Amino acid sequence: MQNVKLKSYLQLHLIVLIWGFTGVLGELIQTSAATKTWYRMTIALVVIFIYAKLKKISLTYDRKTIIKFMLCGGIIAAHWLAFFKAIEISNVSTTLATLSTGAFFASFLEPIFYGRRIVWYEVLFGVFVIFGLYLIYGVNEGAYLGGILLTLVAAFLSALFSIINAKFAEKYDPTGVSVYEIVGGVSLLSIYMFFIGDFGPQFYTLSTNTWIFIAILGVFCTAYPFVGSIKIMKYISPYTVMLTINLEPIYGIILAVILFPETEKMGPEFYIGGAIILGTIILNVLIKNYWNVKQIEK
Repeated sequence: MQNVKLKSYLQLHLIVLIWGFTGVLGELIQTSAATKTWYRMTIALVVIFIYAKLKKISLTYDRKTIIKFMLCGGIIAAHWLAFFKAIEISNVSTTLATLSTGAFFASFLEPIFYGRRIVWYEVLFGVFVIFGLYLIYGVNEGAYLGGILLTLVAAFLSALFSIINAKFAEKYDPTGVSVYEIVGGVSLLSIYMFFIGDFGPQFYTLSTNTWIFIAILGVFCTAYPFVGSIKIMKYISPYTVMLTINLEPIYGIILAVILFPETEKMGPEFYIGGAIILGTIILNVLIKNYWNVKQIEK
């Protein structure tokens, strides 16, 4: 069991590293936030569906279960929509750093869904993350307030999605869950885009580079991580998943500074805030590993 957990932790960090590249792609893809999200989910759906068929994975569920999956897919679609919109009105670094508040939301949502007590150090770690966010906000002097608020919404939705998926992972195959979640997300997003008029000529007339970036986003940054992130929740708690996802800003910010030095370089407070976030993640892993060892020794 310990080996399975270790493998799950390593897979989680690979997924987070891949997600760290998502913010950079969001900046490179010159389309609306809704269009990016729609293409991202549609390409991922095709890839995961083909994988399910090749592996002969059953996609048969009762209607009530399918509806649950599809509604959960709406949550992740809204998360990605808010995430890409936040990048549009602020920048990659600020959006990724603010996204780390997901662990703070998870520390309160997980006890509600699992009926356990709130763990004091999880809340404390959430406060550390908030303090790191405060330092980041101070660097921007409030210039990116709209992007920060929108990213807080995205962080809450991400935490909610992770916790619901952890419940699904206890009973269902992650590939089957992923297919119906993305179908639901694309369907609800399509309705939204129809009403805001986002299916105009600009939706179809994309440059060659944009198509390439979208393909990378859909296949590499969505299809594999989407299924993998559900699978590892059989062995890792949603809170730990959310806290580890806080590494995404670190990876993404490094990439953003390298690729977009004019808009992404920040003052020292920003990087101190990032260091606080990283330290919190490491401390959480150490504490949880300590308690797991203690339980085994008993």
